[in-house]
Amino acid sequence: MDQAAQTMIDNLAKNTGKSLDQWVAIVQKEDLKKHGEIVKFLKTEHEFTHGFANLVAHKTLKSDAGSASDTDELITKQYKGKEHFLPIYEKLSAEIKALGSDVEFAPKNSYVSIKRKKQFAMLIPATKTRYEIGINLKGHPAEGILEIDTKTNGMCSHKIYLTDVNDINEEVSSWLKKAYETAG
Repeated sequence: MDQAAQTMIDNLAKNTGKSLDQWVAIVQKEDLKKHGEIVKFLKTEHEFTHGFANLVAHKTLKSDAGSASDTDELITKQYKGKEHFLPIYEKLSAEIKALGSDVEFAPKNSYVSIKRKKQFAMLIPATKTRYEIGINLKGHPAEGILEIDTKTNGMCSHKIYLTDVNDINEEVSSWLKKAYETAG
């Protein structure tokens, strides 16, 4: 488990008086099966911040990289029915890994979070026809292919939309590099 996740788990217990395992049991007792339902329940019924609610939801559903027995399985699941987007993922992954040895890939159920000291990008096979790169460049205006993100509740400030591996060009690479540099 990475240090940031462990710190969150430790702070959860300090801030709420209950351990992660106790919160997972509370959620399981409610029989909530969807990530959004769990987050909403914890925020409304227990006044959780989004970060703590998200942590408990992922751990309850075993949908984060730290809970999965095989992170490759999460990637396979993401691309089921969208296998034509795997070349995009593979090319972007290689380019991002080349940015520095401190890059961490954290697969989730539906996307891959990419972190340095903090998350700077997300790789998302969104639909069968649209691939999204989430970029964190808070305060930066929309420019070129970089659009303001209005859908991910602050997980990313911007999005780049792709449909084919050939859409990965110098502009895409430069936005990823800029996001990497600002996350350090």
